[in-house]
Amino acid sequence: MPIDHDALFKELITTFFQEFMELFLPEAHALIDYTGTRFLSQELITDITAGEKHYVDILAEVKIKGEDGYVLVHVEPQSYREADFARRMFIYFSRLYEKHQKKVLPIAVFSYDGKVSEPGRHEVAFPFLKVLQFEFYKIQLKQIPWRQYIGSGNPVAAALLSKLDYQPQERVQVKIEFLRMLARMRVDPARMVLITAIFDSYLVLSAEEERILQQRLPEELKPEEVERVMEITTSWHLKGWQEGRQEGWQEGRQEGRQEGRQEGRQELLLKMLKKRLGSISSELEAMIRALSVEQLDDLAEKLFDITSEADLRRILAIGH
Repeated sequence: MPIDHDALFKELITTFFQEFMELFLPEAHALIDYTGTRFLSQELITDITAGEKHYVDILAEVKIKGEDGYVLVHVEPQSYREADFARRMFIYFSRLYEKHQKKVLPIAVFSYDGKVSEPGRHEVAFPFLKVLQFEFYKIQLKQIPWRQYIGSGNPVAAALLSKLDYQPQERVQVKIEFLRMLARMRVDPARMVLITAIFDSYLVLSAEEERILQQRLPEELKPEEVERVMEITTSWHLKGWQEGRQEGWQEGRQEGRQEGRQEGRQELLLKMLKKRLGSISSELEAMIRALSVEQLDDLAEKLFDITSEADLRRILAIGH
């Protein structure tokens, strides 16, 4: 099943609207009063000249500091190239302005993989008169270096890290930096899994990359960050959400990725257990290597309850 880009971006931006504005449009963010922000229902826009109908998915009503009344912020995610996109943005703007009689701040987010620069304006002009010069904010994710935001702690930056500009050989490092950001972030579990699911929708490591990732994690992350990553990625709410919602977004993952995930979980769990207990017997290590992905997740959930080999034996016995 193909990824529903619009649904992903709509959920991300409506969940982290203030953080989205702060990350990409700091000048506008500084002047917006987010008190009482509300998202309006989908707007149907008809383009009579092209004979098309489109829905405006993200339309927020906010206040501008020092001004009376509300203004509208229209965010248009665009996952593919469109020759006359700037004209469509103007049509959206004009219809929204006409209907609501409020200022409209238009923003386009280009998420496709190409790096060709998109226009940020639509003009209507004659040799003797410029009738219209309509401009909008444009955010082209693939033109943003992926390292630019890794120190920000912004949840939108973390979620979209896998959509920014990086080289193929940097894929594992991108995932490591994402996990580092995740470990340092303090958001509620539901939002944490939204961030993780969006990142994973756009960067799927191969089995070999997963193996390298699990080897490098304890080397590149601090011990407390590794523990935090384990706590987040193996918790019951993440597993349930990913198996349900993300499965609908990204159905049919490769068998090799499942095997890589299993092997990676085994290695990371073994390293964490050895760090907590000092060492574990070869018998227990063999038992852990024989566990399924689901059993590994169950064991990881109980990791911080294990203080001795006896605890580990008891939990493994129950799990079998």
